[in-house]
Amino acid sequence: MTRRPILLVEDNPDDEALALRAFKKCNISNELWIARDGEEALNLLLGSDTETSEYRHLPAVVLLDLNLPKISGLEVLRRIRNDPHTKTLPVVILTSSKHEEDLIAGYQLGANSYVRKPVDFNEFARAVSQLGMYWLLLNELPEQHDALKSEHT
Repeated sequence: MTRRPILLVEDNPDDEALALRAFKKCNISNELWIARDGEEALNLLLGSDTETSEYRHLPAVVLLDLNLPKISGLEVLRRIRNDPHTKTLPVVILTSSKHEEDLIAGYQLGANSYVRKPVDFNEFARAVSQLGMYWLLLNELPEQHDALKSEHT
C-alpha cells in the first residue's frame, strides 16, 4: 500500500501551523497538501480538465475547514460528493464552527466525520492523532486504479 497524502483545507495560517505541529508531534509523516481556499482545494482534487482529473492521485483523507474564502467548505464538500471520481473520498470537517446547522449540513452533504477544533494545542494534537490513526491506518480505501477501472467498465 502506498502512503497517500493528506489534504488540509485551511485558510487560517495559525491553524495551519497548529495542524503541522500536531502531525509532527503524532509522527504522521504522510505528505501534506495544503489548500488555502475552497477553489484551490477543488482544483487539487478535481482539476480543471475533467478528462485528466479521473486519473489524478487522491489523498487518503481531506481535512476540511468550513469558513473558507472563494468557495465555502460546505460547497467544496457538495462538489466532492457530486463528482464520480471523489464521491467516496473520506472528508473530515475540521472546523471551529459551533453552529449546529453547520454540523447538520456537513453530515447531510456526506461528511464522514465532523470535529470541532480544540483551542488547546495538546487537545488539538490528540484529536489529530486520533484522526490519523483512524483515517490513515485503520480505514480501508479501495485502490484508486481498481475503483476507477470497475467504475468505467
